[in-house]
Amino acid sequence: MVKEIKYRTGKMTKPTSQMSPAELKKWQEQSKKDIRNYLFSINQPLVYYLEGIPVAEYKDGRIEKLR
Repeated sequence: MVKEIKYRTGKMTKPTSQMSPAELKKWQEQSKKDIRNYLFSINQPLVYYLEGIPVAEYKDGRIEKLR
């Protein structure tokens, strides 16, 4: 049995096309923190490419290569 996936959605108060460079940088940094915190809160790893290799980063700080 597959558990249903629930998505969280939100609405931005200002489109990125209308942000100043400083606002855009702040928004990008905060988004990265929010994503990381959310994934770790549901016990999921953060998956990304590190030097061209896919890796999974876990809440405890462990990073594993996926290939």
